[in-house]
Amino acid sequence: MSELNGETADSESWDVAAVFSGGDTQHVGSFQFDLADQRWVWSDEVARMHGYRLGEVEPTTELLLSHKHPDDRAKVAEILRRVQTGGLFSSRHRIIDAAGKVHWVVVVSDQMTDDAGEVTGTQGYYIDVTAGIQSDVTVAMASVVESRAVIDQAKGILMTAYGIDADRAFEILKWRSQATQVKLRTVATRLLDAMIREGLTTETVTTIDRLLLADQPADDKA
Repeated sequence: MSELNGETADSESWDVAAVFSGGDTQHVGSFQFDLADQRWVWSDEVARMHGYRLGEVEPTTELLLSHKHPDDRAKVAEILRRVQTGGLFSSRHRIIDAAGKVHWVVVVSDQMTDDAGEVTGTQGYYIDVTAGIQSDVTVAMASVVESRAVIDQAKGILMTAYGIDADRAFEILKWRSQATQVKLRTVATRLLDAMIREGLTTETVTTIDRLLLADQPADDKA
């Protein structure tokens, strides 16, 4: 971890990383902005988030702004204006590194003061939360896939029971969802659970056995 304020800053950075990144300090870095000379200093980790090695480029307001995602640039420009006057801020936004990769970052700041209590600049942390957000998206997508599977199973039951097609079966599920003010997946899950709990009649099971074991045409065989 690159040090901006000695051991205290290093310790604080690790604490922030532990909260946001599971203790992985590679996903958190520190920065300072000095009011007197309008100069930025960033740690090795923040440089890497922007796609550079430490010392490869000099961080400036213009450079930082150039790496902001176009949809977030206006918001971040206002934040940077506050920083240049010693103001505080916190933000979650996107940056695009030198290789074109998008990172979601959380940036938090605090004021730097001298011995007399006068504000001399701003300091804070960048936390790269891209992996966490991607994980959230993955979990959400998995939930969607699971929901569709449950709904498809419920549709199959209705199609068999009523001799209807998939569209009509889906309309029945939607009708029950709207009538009961219950999510569609919940309606489907309850139907499946009830079918498992109640079971099928002996005649139905016998019919399924007969169809399953019946000789299939040659072109349908695996």
